[in-house]
Amino acid sequence: MSFPVDARLDASVRPPFQGFGFTNLKKRGHGSRSWIQIDRNGNSHILALDKATLMRRCNLPARDLRLLDPLFVYPSAILGREKAIVVNLEQIRCIIMADEVILMNSLDSYVVQYESELCRRLRTQKDQSGFNNSSSDDLAFEFRALELALELTCMSLDAQVTELEIQVYPVLDELALSISTLNLERARKQKSHLLALTRRVQKVRDEIEQLMNDDGDMAEMYLTEKKGRMEAYPSAVPYFLTNIPAGPAVSKSATVAPVSYIGRSHKLDKTMSSDTGSSKCGSSSNGGDRIEELEMLLEAYFVAIDNTFSKLLSLKEYIDNTEDFINIKLDNVQNQLIQFELLLTAATFVATVFAVASGVFGMNFTPLFFKYPDNFNSVLIVTSISCVVIYASFILYFKYKRLLPL
Repeated sequence: MSFPVDARLDASVRPPFQGFGFTNLKKRGHGSRSWIQIDRNGNSHILALDKATLMRRCNLPARDLRLLDPLFVYPSAILGREKAIVVNLEQIRCIIMADEVILMNSLDSYVVQYESELCRRLRTQKDQSGFNNSSSDDLAFEFRALELALELTCMSLDAQVTELEIQVYPVLDELALSISTLNLERARKQKSHLLALTRRVQKVRDEIEQLMNDDGDMAEMYLTEKKGRMEAYPSAVPYFLTNIPAGPAVSKSATVAPVSYIGRSHKLDKTMSSDTGSSKCGSSSNGGDRIEELEMLLEAYFVAIDNTFSKLLSLKEYIDNTEDFINIKLDNVQNQLIQFELLLTAATFVATVFAVASGVFGMNFTPLFFKYPDNFNSVLIVTSISCVVIYASFILYFKYKRLLPL
């Protein structure tokens, strides 16, 4: 069996398989991206971090970082993790930690506004804390960053809804006055824009509502408090080990078991504080008040986004009412055409009476009736009166059946 010359070439001579561009996609997925780092003091820096470095730095899984990838389109989400809060709200995509915020670098106006406004607020808080020693009423760093993200998102969505209202109402009013193809096309585009905006607003609203209804998720977002507990955790280990009751039943491995249970007891205390509003540790005696503080913060922006959602519902109801009005108007026109068709059919039936009369008297015979010329006028008058009576009978019958307006 003979083979072509190219088929007998050595494999080392052949060019490597490119994989239809998947190699480039893999490199692009693991490449570095530009991020903005904002610390507690309000200082911002530009960083170039790849996905693996960001995962190790923030202790996040890869599925959480996919929410921040601009190559993917994900709905709005707020995720509370062990050491970070993953925020994906419209154009603002960032990772909030206890000491810093890592923001996706973008030329979007809301991203630039988020960076500048957060730096300004943090610097103002730093200056005020320098004059006032007690800052117990101030929000934690992570909540200030989350609050600004919610604020800009609510402002952005509300501004888009207001702009949509300005565009939709004149289009619908013009469509109600004149039903044309151009007006219908304009109304269709505005309705598509409305439905897309409604889905975005509803997703943000549902995300905030779901977060408020889950005390465990809210407890996970207290990053500063958890960091303080983790820093105080090593000092608590020797104290716990030295207070182990001695007895004959204690084995050599008993000194290791309490160490593993410290983390479990810490998680249990945190869960109980989120469920009952009280904490078993002295450093979190006001845990219920803190969760309530975050809940009140979320509730304020839930009211704002719910107001925006109510505007969209009112706008959608106005569009539905306009559609109903247009359908009623078209049905009325169709009914008028049907009424005109009934009248035209009745008139056509009456006109056939003259055709019947002319066909009868046009036959080839000589009746005695034609010997008198004045009888033609009599036949014409009788036929006309009969047609009028028949047509009037049709009109009265249609009105009796309510097929025509009275």
